[in-house]
Amino acid sequence: MTRINLLPWRELLRKEREREFYSILGGAAFVMVLVIVYIHFHMTGVIDTQNGRNAFLDQEIKKVEQQITEIKSLETEKAQLLARMKVIEELQGQRPQMVHLFDELVKTIPDGVYLTSFKQTGNAIVVEGIAQSNARVSAFMRNIDGSHWLTEPSLNVIEAVNSKDGQKGSKFILNIKQVTAGETSVSGGGAEGASKATPKDAPKSAPKAAPKAANPKPAAPKAGKPS
Repeated sequence: MTRINLLPWRELLRKEREREFYSILGGAAFVMVLVIVYIHFHMTGVIDTQNGRNAFLDQEIKKVEQQITEIKSLETEKAQLLARMKVIEELQGQRPQMVHLFDELVKTIPDGVYLTSFKQTGNAIVVEGIAQSNARVSAFMRNIDGSHWLTEPSLNVIEAVNSKDGQKGSKFILNIKQVTAGETSVSGGGAEGASKATPKDAPKSAPKAAPKAANPKPAAPKAGKPS
């Protein structure tokens, strides 16, 4: 016997498909939300990590900048110390020159001349003084020309003056150049050669050598004993 289904199966099938569709749609939405949340937290973590790296780099850069500042300060101190050492070395090198300078100055001043002022700037020396006559000034300049530690005398000013006791004299201003150790001519080597160094070259007119003695006649050979 034939059975006839009178239930609304089409309506039920449609409702079943709608439930499946909404279930799939909800699942997809849920998965999408999970993916979005995961991406959000992942990107937040990446940003935090990069910020931490940036902060670390900033700290290291500040340390390096501080070290660079300290290095520059040390270089400045080093340059200052080197400059001081150079000045000290120059002063140490000038000490014997000052001794030679005043020693030669005393030797070159002739009688009838006395100095009233002495000024030195580097190797340039300016002396002021009073002489009994112009000839005394000329003698002073000749003595400087013959000195080993003083050279290039140049008369700047000379004028006649009267002293308190009524005697006439000549007031002069003389420019002199000091011979430095670098201009000395060293004869020999080592400490002995340095001690024999003179600031000026030897005078051109050297004394003539003594005439050589005549060659003596060769001695007669001694007579040998008869064999």
